[in-house]
Amino acid sequence: MSTVTNINEDAVAVPVRQDVLAAVSNAEYYNPHEVLGGHLGTDKGADTVTVRVLRPMAKKVVILTKSGEYEAKHEYNGIFTAVIPAVKHTKSKTWSVPSYRIHTVEIDGSESTDDDPYRYLPQVGDLDMYLFGEGRHERLWEALGAHIKTITDSWGLVSPETGKMVKKVTGTAFSVWAPNARAVRVVGNFNYWNGRRHAMRSLGSSGIWELFIPGVTAGEVYKYEILTQSGNWIMKADPMERSHEVPPNTGSVVVDSEFKWHDTDWMDKRAKTDAHNGPISIYEVQANSWNRDLGNYRELADHLVDYVQKEGFTHVEFMPLTQYPFSGSWGYQVTGYYAVDSRLGSPDDFKYLVDKLHKAGIGVIMDWVPAHFPKDDFALGRFDGTALYEDPDPMRGEHPDWGTYIFNFGRHEVRNFLVANACFWLDEYHVDALRVDAVSSMLYLDYSRENGQWRPNIYGGRENLEAIDFIKEANATAYKNNPGIMMIAEESTAYQGVTAPTDMGGLGFGLKWNMGWMHDTLQYLKEEPINRRWHHNEITFSMVYAYSEHYVLPLSHDEVVYGKGSLLGKMPGDEWQQFAGLRALLAYQWSHPGKNLLFMGGEIGQSSEWNFNTSLNWNELQWPFHQGVQKLVADLNALYKSSRAFWSQDFTPDGFQWLTSDDSDHNTLSYMRIGDDGEEIVVVVNFSGQAWQDYQVALPKGGQWEEILTTDDAKYCGSDIHNGTFTAAAEEYHSRPYSARITVPALGAVFLKPVQH
Repeated sequence: MSTVTNINEDAVAVPVRQDVLAAVSNAEYYNPHEVLGGHLGTDKGADTVTVRVLRPMAKKVVILTKSGEYEAKHEYNGIFTAVIPAVKHTKSKTWSVPSYRIHTVEIDGSESTDDDPYRYLPQVGDLDMYLFGEGRHERLWEALGAHIKTITDSWGLVSPETGKMVKKVTGTAFSVWAPNARAVRVVGNFNYWNGRRHAMRSLGSSGIWELFIPGVTAGEVYKYEILTQSGNWIMKADPMERSHEVPPNTGSVVVDSEFKWHDTDWMDKRAKTDAHNGPISIYEVQANSWNRDLGNYRELADHLVDYVQKEGFTHVEFMPLTQYPFSGSWGYQVTGYYAVDSRLGSPDDFKYLVDKLHKAGIGVIMDWVPAHFPKDDFALGRFDGTALYEDPDPMRGEHPDWGTYIFNFGRHEVRNFLVANACFWLDEYHVDALRVDAVSSMLYLDYSRENGQWRPNIYGGRENLEAIDFIKEANATAYKNNPGIMMIAEESTAYQGVTAPTDMGGLGFGLKWNMGWMHDTLQYLKEEPINRRWHHNEITFSMVYAYSEHYVLPLSHDEVVYGKGSLLGKMPGDEWQQFAGLRALLAYQWSHPGKNLLFMGGEIGQSSEWNFNTSLNWNELQWPFHQGVQKLVADLNALYKSSRAFWSQDFTPDGFQWLTSDDSDHNTLSYMRIGDDGEEIVVVVNFSGQAWQDYQVALPKGGQWEEILTTDDAKYCGSDIHNGTFTAAAEEYHSRPYSARITVPALGAVFLKPVQH
C-alpha cells in the first residue's frame, strides 16, 4: 500500500439514518445500493463521492482510485465510510463516481483487494420486469438466474495483482423472484456462505432481487438466503439455476457454456419440417440406468447413439433430465427446472449428447413435468416463506397421491416460469420435442380427490381453467418460437381436443399417448390364446377412436415396473410362445395407425421388469431368442421408415382399412395400411397359439403379392414358416374382389405387398 491520501477534512459524507445503517449492516435492507457503494454529494459537496462499504471483520479499509487512496472510517456496525473526489466531465460540466477498489485489512491481519458489488447498475432491465409481471417473458432464462457478464469499466483502474489497467470487469449477475421476502442475500463459497456482504437489492413491485458480484465465475456454488416476513432466514437453491451440485448436495452452480454446436443442418431442416407427419419410432430411455457402466452424458453419447442408429429408431425420448433430488422418482419430482441432471455431467456434456444424436439423424424428446414439484426445503416449496410457486389453496396446491405441490397456474409469474422453461429446452438445448407428463392431473380439480376435497371452478365444473389456459399457452408459445418441434401429451382421460389447435378450442398438443390402445392391447395379450376369442373386442376397439386425436402408441416404462413384469413376462405360455407373442405384439404396434414408442429393454425381450438401480440385462443378448427380438425391431424400423404406408396417413381414415376385423375364432386380424403415395401393405396378425394353413385373406387387387416380413422368420428364432410370392385370385372375400390363401404362423404376423413390375 502507498501513502493514504486524505480529502479535505471539511468534506461531509452523504448522511444516512441510523436505523437504515443498522438494517444495511445486518444485510436486512431492501435496497442496500441506496447506502453502500459510491454516491455523489449534494449542493456544495457535488464534487465529492461518499463510498460506504460493509466489512464486518475489518480493522482497516482503504478505497483505491486512480487519483489516490483514501482511508475509510468505521461508521456503524461494520460499515466503513470514505469521502473521495468525484470525476469531472468538462463538456457536460457534470460529476460522476470514479472507479474504485476496496483494500481490506482484517482483524486477523489478512489482506485483500476486491471490487465493490454496490457500484454497479441493475442488470435486469425494465422491459424484463414488465414482461415477467405480465407473464409474457418468453426468454425468461436470459433475465433471471445467475449469468456471467463482462462489464466495461469506463475509467478503469490499475490491478494490484498485475499492475495493468483494467477496463473490463467479469462477474456474475444474480437475480431471483421473491416478492414476499424482507431481504435476500447471495451466499456461496466465494463469501464463505456468509451473505452479510452480498445483500441483494429489491427491484420494486416486480418482486425481483438482484446483485452483480465481480469475480464470481463458472463453477461457483451458491444459494439465496431469504428473510421471510416472519423474520426467519431460509436458504434456497436458485429456481433458475443452470446447474446443480450432485445430490444429495443441494447448491446451485454458476455456469458459463463453452459448447459449440455442430447440428446446423439438423436445426435448419427441423425448422422447415412438420415432424408430426413423418415417421416417428421412439426409443424411451432412462439415462442413468440404460447402462450403469457409462458414467456421464458423453460416454452415453458414445454408446447410445450408435445403438439407436443400429436399431433404426427415429427418436430417443429421455425420462426427465431436469434436476431432481430423489433418485427413486426417476426424474419426475423436479426441483431444478432449468438445470440438467448433474448426476451425469454438466450442461455442456448434455449438449454434446444432443449434438451427437442430431448428427446421427436422431431426434431428441425429453419428458417435462410442469404438473407438480416436491416439497424439499431447499427448493421451490414456500420459496420466500409463502406459497409462491404453489397454489396457496390446499385443495388445489397439493397433490394427494404424490405428496407434492401443484403450481399456481393462475399467477402470471409462475405461468411465465413454466412456459419459458418449455422454450428453454427447445431453444438452448436443441431438444426436438417435450413429452408433457401427467396432463390429466392438471386438467381436473378433482383428480385423485374425493368429494369434499376439491372445489368446483367458477362455472361449477371440475376443469382446472387456469391450468388449461397454461397448457394452451405453453403449447402455442413453444410451437411459435421453435418451428418443427413437437409437444406430446401423456393424457389418460377422454378429454376432448388434446391435439386440436388452440384457436379451435383444443389444448394445442401435436401428439397424445394412446393409453387406451396400450391398456386394451396388454389386457388382451395377457389372456391365454385359447381364451382370446372372448376378448376380441379389446384388440379391435382402438380403431373406433383411432382418429379422435393424433396418437403415439406407447409401450412405456409405466408398463414394466412395480410388479407388472417385463413385456416378455406378460406373454403367456412357454419360452417359445412368450417370444413369439412379443414379436407379434411389436409387429402389430408398428403397423397400427399412430406413432410408436418402446421403452428400453423391450427391444431385446428383457425377461425381468425394469430396475432403476441396475443396467438393462444386456447379458441376455448371448441367447438367440433375445437376439431375435432385437433383430426384428431393427427390421421393423427399417421397413417402417421406408414405407409411407405406415406413417404418412396416421391421422386420417384414408391410411387404414380393415380386411377382417371379426375373426375372433382364429384370434386373427387382417388390415391394410395405405400411404399418401398409394402404397398398400397388408398385415395379418395371428394371436392364437396355432398356425393357420390355407387361411383366406381378402386383398384389394389381383396379381402377384409377396411376403416382405414375417415375425416367424428363423432369423428372429421363429419356426420359419414363409409364404414367399403368391398370386391373388379373383375370389371375392369380405367385400374385396380378390383374396389369397396363405399360412399364418402361430403367434405371428406377416406383412404382404403387391409385387411391383
